Parts: sequence; C-alpha cells; structure tokens
Amino acid sequence: MAGQIITLIGVLVGALTSFFATSMAERAKFRRTLATRWDERKLDTYIEYTSCIKEEVRTARRAVEAGERGESPAEALAEMDAAEARRSLLFEGLVLLSNDAAIEAANTVNQRTWDLLKCARGPVQEAVDRRPELSMLVIEALNTLHIAARSDLFIDGSQLVRGRQRQR
Repeated sequence: MAGQIITLIGVLVGALTSFFATSMAERAKFRRTLATRWDERKLDTYIEYTSCIKEEVRTARRAVEAGERGESPAEALAEMDAAEARRSLLFEGLVLLSNDAAIEAANTVNQRTWDLLKCARGPVQEAVDRRPELSMLVIEALNTLHIAARSDLFIDGSQLVRGRQRQR
C-alpha cells in the first residue's frame, strides 16, 4: 500500500510540474507574440509618420517653387495642409507607442516642420531664401528620430553605418 501511495504522489508531482512548466512556457510565448505585434505596429507608425513628414517637405518645396515662378501655390498649399492634418493624427499614434526619446525627437521634427510650412506660406522671396535651410533642419531632426526609433525597436544601427561607409 505504501508503494502505491508513493507512486501516486510521484504521478501527482509530475503532473503538477508538467502543468506549471507548460503554463509558464505558454505565458512566455504569449508575451513574445504580443511584444512582436506591438513592435510591428510601432515600426508601421514610424514609417507612416516619417513618410508624411517627407510629403510635407516636398509639398512645401512645390509651393515655394510655384510662387517663385509666379504661379499660384494654392494646390501645393492645399496638399501641404492635408499632409499636416494627417501628420497630426499619426503623431498621436507615435506618442502612444514610442519611448520618451523617440517622442522628444518627433516633437523636434514637428517644430522644424511647422517652421518650414510657415515659411512656405510666407512672402515668396523670403521662402525662396529660407526653404533650403529649413528643409535641412527637418531632415536633421528626422535623422535623430530614426536613431531614436531604431533604439526603441532594438535595431542595431551599426550595420547601417558600416553599409554607408562602404558605399562611399
């Protein structure tokens, strides 16, 4: 009888150990799946946001160039305003999903972009003179955002730097 009780206790301990090990493994798998899903969502948000900023830079350039040629910049300005409305919505998603460094970098991108858009709406000659400098400030701010985004997504940027050095 004692042998059967010891065997039964062994089976019970083995079943409980198996149950807990399986539960822990499934919980870890779920967390990894959830983290992967959020990382994919973050990446999509970063891509959409930076693409929208680049669209705003292009439409600001087109508006300034139209004014320089003496044409109406109305169409480019309307596209610029639509892109700005889209950027505003995308920024909210970025704030919800990103770390503090990326949010700070995106705030800088926003400010530089607003400076550029204000310039594009201003007097033609001033816009012609200042647009290249302001565009470069947006690009520099975007580069800082790219670095923060790679860090947030745990992407090693050293391969990117080495790849650029080889291309030169």
